[in-house]
Amino acid sequence: MAQQALRPNTAGSLFATDGKTHPLPDALMAVTLVLGVTAFITGFFGSLHLLSSWAGLVGLLTGVSGQWVSVTTRERFGLIVGLGASGVGFMLGMANGGLFGGLIG
Repeated sequence: MAQQALRPNTAGSLFATDGKTHPLPDALMAVTLVLGVTAFITGFFGSLHLLSSWAGLVGLLTGVSGQWVSVTTRERFGLIVGLGASGVGFMLGMANGGLFGGLIG
């Protein structure tokens, strides 16, 4: 019993309860978070609507695929935060000009 209490946390997080590494869901979570933050921040600038709408769309797609393969609560939590930021950034980008605004004639 005492040995179990002194065992180091090999998962690296409080929410990674299975003690295994998950490289694909972790990578999808990181990409979703980065794209979500990018889309959210650039969504507030009307001239950056192309960046915010495309980053939001790709962030939504990677977030949904990450939810499909996620295993732990930590991964799902990060994916939901990234999906929310991607969705808001995507909608702001669409409101300011959309995916192709100003490029097509």
